[in-house]
Amino acid sequence: MTRINERIRVPEVRLIDDEGNQVGVLKIADALNFAHERDLDLVEVAPEARPPVCRVLDYSKYKYEQAQKQKQARKHQQQVTIREIKFRPKIAQHDYDTKKSHVERFLRHKDKVKITIMFRGREVTHPERGTAILDRLAAELAEFGVVEQHPTQEGRNMTMLMAPSKAVLAGRTELSVLPGGSGDGAGPAQQAPAAAGSQASNGGDDAGGGAKASEGGDGAGASPQAAAEAASASAESAVP
Repeated sequence: MTRINERIRVPEVRLIDDEGNQVGVLKIADALNFAHERDLDLVEVAPEARPPVCRVLDYSKYKYEQAQKQKQARKHQQQVTIREIKFRPKIAQHDYDTKKSHVERFLRHKDKVKITIMFRGREVTHPERGTAILDRLAAELAEFGVVEQHPTQEGRNMTMLMAPSKAVLAGRTELSVLPGGSGDGAGPAQQAPAAAGSQASNGGDDAGGGAKASEGGDGAGASPQAAAEAASASAESAVP
């Protein structure tokens, strides 16, 4: 806690005036008078020094400026989360692709990622397999992350630490938006009625079907006498 004015309980202090100039070592009473004559406060700024260093200033303004500095520092401070993804030296391609996508997602979220290769049994005698996986991963994700800690082996585990790349931190690697489609799907749906109509017209070659369609499907149909008369008239019109 910062001590000011009468809370400073030392025989003498090294005094700095309100313009930043050193006044020298003064008795505490003289230093207080110096500050009060200027309507300012005597503030202890270096209590560990011998004698302690005090400065003459407006303490309220000083506290406000310090609070603003701390606020700006917290604003620019970025909390970093470290994630961990574990691989096996004989990992299958499908599992490798899945885990690589997790690492990429963490890096895109600006998290650091600890990649661990777990060796079992006699696998530990072939560390080059773990190194190959880590090197491949770093190369394939170079757009999104950089190797902050190169592969190191401790016991049966080999680890590597990746941090987000400058492009990720600057927000230049946003996820690309896939197109919603070419719109060809609407084509067949619109052509379907035409196809149905074509089938209906082809079916119209059948005399019975045509007659039923023309009659409106009421089920009555033409009488035999009317059909005979129509056939006779057609035959007579065909004679020259």
